[in-house]
Amino acid sequence: MYFLHAPQIHELELFSSMPESFRRHERSAWADANRAGAIADSFLEGPVFDDDGNLYVSDIPWGRIFRIDPKGHWTLITEYDGEPNGMKFLDAGTMLITDYKNGLMQLDISSGRVSPFLERRNSERFKGVNDLVFDSEGNLYFTDQGQSGMHDPTGRLYRLRPGGQLDMLLSNVPSPNGVALSPDGKVLYLAVTRGNCVWRVPLLPDGSVAKVGQFFTSYGPSGPDGLAVDAGGRLLIANPGLGYVWVLNHRAEPELVLRGPTGASTTNLAFGGPQRKDLFVTDSTNGNILRASLETAGLNIFHGAH
Repeated sequence: MYFLHAPQIHELELFSSMPESFRRHERSAWADANRAGAIADSFLEGPVFDDDGNLYVSDIPWGRIFRIDPKGHWTLITEYDGEPNGMKFLDAGTMLITDYKNGLMQLDISSGRVSPFLERRNSERFKGVNDLVFDSEGNLYFTDQGQSGMHDPTGRLYRLRPGGQLDMLLSNVPSPNGVALSPDGKVLYLAVTRGNCVWRVPLLPDGSVAKVGQFFTSYGPSGPDGLAVDAGGRLLIANPGLGYVWVLNHRAEPELVLRGPTGASTTNLAFGGPQRKDLFVTDSTNGNILRASLETAGLNIFHGAH
């Protein structure tokens, strides 16, 4: 891979590590299928901040949601029969979760109660939903990844409109994962993990998509996962197989590479801190939250219409 200008390299630092009391040193059905039977004491994803600066993360194999306060202290919010992944707020007290096992679920944060939001499409179960993002009009875009890949490029991208209409925008993706929107909301970026790339999905005024193309190509054993966009329109890509976060300009050229410690699996991203200039990154396989301070704030994240 050749770039005209070499990107700057910055190191990600440890913000907080899951306390040992929360780690589960036993087999799980999720890890048997997705980690080749290895013990996964946790697998963190879905970082999202509330208005008070608390960070929420999901733990896929054990069906748990945690809150981490600004000082790095962990609280278990709920544990249920599911495999939660991406998360976004519906309102200040309600979280929407892409649950690989159950579909779209909602969490009442104060009680810890998890209930269905959208479990099926036309009575058919999803393959295994993964990540989600709202636009300014309340449309929800979410990925349905399942076990798709280059051998089975049938992963899906959906849009759920505020009125309840569900549109399948793409059905040919080899492992659709993270999603993020451009500042003007006219382009959706889609992480394609097994294709080791990011697709650029133009969103047309009539609600359709066209001329979908490959925006960025990575390399290594496991491709792009979570995505974020900053206020300057740069795309940030968590790349777990490399332990990197790519920071790309509008030409998909890396301006900055945030590098995790040896063995890190950088999966998902969220901007936080007083001015939203701190980037927080889940290091999934190690149960850690990493952090870097950036010069440009993250793009504002929209809530859904509850």
